[in-house]
Amino acid sequence: MDVSLQHPDRLVRPWRTAALVAAAVAAVELLVLVVVGGALIAKPSTGTHHSAAKANSKTVVSHRHATVAVKKPHRAPAARAHLARGKVSVLVLNGNGRQGAAAATASRVSGRGYRIGGVANAASSDFTRSLVMYRTGFEGEGRRLARDLGIHIVGPLDGMRPSQLHGAQAVVVVGA
Repeated sequence: MDVSLQHPDRLVRPWRTAALVAAAVAAVELLVLVVVGGALIAKPSTGTHHSAAKANSKTVVSHRHATVAVKKPHRAPAARAHLARGKVSVLVLNGNGRQGAAAATASRVSGRGYRIGGVANAASSDFTRSLVMYRTGFEGEGRRLARDLGIHIVGPLDGMRPSQLHGAQAVVVVGA
């Protein structure tokens, strides 16, 4: 008589055990990779800051047997505007294609005390949100302009050369 027909569980049991062992090995390997990867990504702190700054800039993450120090991102202080609003020239570009959108925004910009350096159409009319861009050295003025207008997207010139600004320090691209 065939032994496998008498006890069908005997054929299944070795495969089940092998699968459980393989899963356990894979879990241990994953844990080791996470720990090693975290240790490689986390940079050791240099001795240039005092101990209070070190204590505030690190968070210790502990998971059973592994402890990894994760560095919090350091925020640079916000750039301050050096020029008065009346000294800052702003180029206003229509980026949404609606007639008069740039002129209306230019009126708002002028009402806040800024000089208008020009009003024109943007290279494309598919901007979904308004944004402010600033020339190198005028980050503070660009951020203040964005804050004055309630615009949340602010950054350095992108896709434009300073020569295209006709002397303006900042650009407002009007979106939809």
